[in-house]
Amino acid sequence: MKNNIAILQVGDPVLREKAARVDIVDYALLDAMADAMFAAKGAGLAAPQVGVSQRVIVMRPDRGIEVLKMINPELSEFSDDKISMEEGCLSVLGPDGPVYAHLTRPESVRVKWTDENGILHDEIFDGFKARVIQHEFDHLEGVLFIDRVSSLKRAMIMSKVKKAAAS
Repeated sequence: MKNNIAILQVGDPVLREKAARVDIVDYALLDAMADAMFAAKGAGLAAPQVGVSQRVIVMRPDRGIEVLKMINPELSEFSDDKISMEEGCLSVLGPDGPVYAHLTRPESVRVKWTDENGILHDEIFDGFKARVIQHEFDHLEGVLFIDRVSSLKRAMIMSKVKKAAAS
């Protein structure tokens, strides 16, 4: 499956489905998702973005080469402190790549998940890591970051997406 998976774009119905829990880990899928994330220069990728409606996330927690693979992540204990950061999405592309918008999200979040070795984790993430996890978790719920911006900003983003699709 070596990186010959396509990243779905906004408008594909799989991106709007709530992903199913994973019972049997598909290691080839995890590796292909990581390859696709690196090839697209992304910070994270959720299985629904590659057409697989399963609760799986891969991410680069420090923007480096380390890949964190989360199976069946559950988010809890969101911080009261919020932070506004620019977000983009590999499934929302304009003519020059991902389209970005500022979003306000909790600065930290507690995550429980299983890794690819079957080990259970329970950890608090903050800053950029928390941002990526919350963004990718939204994909597992059928939510895109454009659903969290104003209708005017969403229209501007979708105009760029349509321009990219037409070219």
